Amino acid sequence: VQLQASGGGTVQAGGSLRLSCTASGFSLDYYAIGWFRQAPGKEREGVSCIGAYGGSTFYADSVKGRFTISRDNAKNMVYLQMNSLKPEDTAVYYCAADASGSVATMEIGPDLSLYDYWGQGTQVTVSS
Repeated sequence: VQLQASGGGTVQAGGSLRLSCTASGFSLDYYAIGWFRQAPGKEREGVSCIGAYGGSTFYADSVKGRFTISRDNAKNMVYLQMNSLKPEDTAVYYCAADASGSVATMEIGPDLSLYDYWGQGTQVTVSS
């Protein structure tokens, strides 16, 4: 049972990246999937979350209007499209699966311990 995040890289400010989160060993269908990021010296913060059936989404204020989360359950994938990237978006990005299926976990907290599975992280670097 494993989550894997991919798609990170180095881009200039204003550029775009698309992160992918895939699972092996289990289906993402019934899980809410959250994207988190952690910059050096800072706590891990919730960025965006999508509910189990894709009907609900959540975005942190810092990324609203620039990031879009989506899922393709047929492919067992969740995506984070990141546009208009800023240097302050630089961080390691992680995806995590929450068996509650709800975006409320991230909206309220997030309490990282409530997430059942974590991916290994992918580095995003935005240069000015």
